[in-house]
Amino acid sequence: MDAYAGSSIMENMVPLKDVAPAATNTVNTQFILLEKGSITQDGKETTCLALVADETASVHFQMWGSECKAFEPGDIIRLTDGIFSYHKNNLVLRGGKKGKAEKVGEFTMLFVETPNMSEIHWARDPDNPKKFLQEAVISPHSRIFPPSQ
Repeated sequence: MDAYAGSSIMENMVPLKDVAPAATNTVNTQFILLEKGSITQDGKETTCLALVADETASVHFQMWGSECKAFEPGDIIRLTDGIFSYHKNNLVLRGGKKGKAEKVGEFTMLFVETPNMSEIHWARDPDNPKKFLQEAVISPHSRIFPPSQ
């Protein structure tokens, strides 16, 4: 039974280039953690931002609580029921209250750093206000984790 559950998750995996802002936890994807920012404490909330990527794009990934210490650069992470939305004016991919991030491997994964989906300005679709469309590229790469020269 587990094999079927696992394969249905893999069939519903979304490449990072196809994530779009939404108010629901529907993102199932897998990526490699490239860089991790410092852990911050905001009241009771412990968070840290990371740069993650797959073979199609990169994105900023917001980690919460124990996730901040659980994941390190090089880890391959599977996110199930994640959400791509704004948190403190930053567009980030995160587990949210319903999602789950788990380490499924390390180091061996193809990836690209551009485009960075968090560095795109999105606008509501005039034909469907629940959807967003890419309007403009703010930066081709992460402005939080700039590429090394």
